[in-house]
Amino acid sequence: MNPRQTLKNMANTLKMAKKPDSDEYQQHLRLVLLGIAGVGTIGFIIQFVFSVITFGR
Repeated sequence: MNPRQTLKNMANTLKMAKKPDSDEYQQHLRLVLLGIAGVGTIGFIIQFVFSVITFGR
């Protein structure tokens, strides 16, 4: 790997990157929060099911 080429690639990537506008930011925020809520819901359901199973014994 050529260090000079690597730095050039990094600089080109930074040049192409742009700050997201408000609508794009809101959409990403909604998707991330939906994913966190989904994982939390799945974890809660699994914990609830196992607590019901062990309480029945």
